[in-house]
Amino acid sequence: MPSITMSRPGSSFHEGAGPQRSQEGTEFAMEWMIVPFKRYADFNGRSRRMEYWMYQVFTTLVYVVCFGIMVAGLPWDEMGKGGDPEALPGPVFWIGLVLTVLWYVFTFVPDIAVTVRRFHDQDLSGWLYLIRFIPYIGIIVVAVFMFIDGQRYENKFGHDPKSDHMGDVFG
Repeated sequence: MPSITMSRPGSSFHEGAGPQRSQEGTEFAMEWMIVPFKRYADFNGRSRRMEYWMYQVFTTLVYVVCFGIMVAGLPWDEMGKGGDPEALPGPVFWIGLVLTVLWYVFTFVPDIAVTVRRFHDQDLSGWLYLIRFIPYIGIIVVAVFMFIDGQRYENKFGHDPKSDHMGDVFG
């Protein structure tokens, strides 16, 4: 299978590795944030912790902006002391709500995929994602797994994403 490489000055895209360090030693944070979108429904291969956590930071920032829009659309004056407790939110609230729902739908698949690839990086089954559905502790358990460094060698899911191995971008 031919090797596909996506690059821009000072960086390159390896199998599951995301952007590489430039000669100046800086990393492109935004590139790390969008790598899971480039591998939208790719449940094969491995992903580094950097890819997972930068993606989580990016999605959290988008949610914060959407919730901020929703809060800005609340009728604060009417809900205050002596105001109408049944006051309805304004159109800005609904725009924020629609944006939040659209973002959730858009990120649903890549969120699962990047988490599965993180489990693969530790040579674990992606089915461990289902732990997330255990009430109260499931999300915490999965988050702990996401902090664990992956294996430093090739495993049954592919090459070490931290290595310099050039591979196919999508599997």
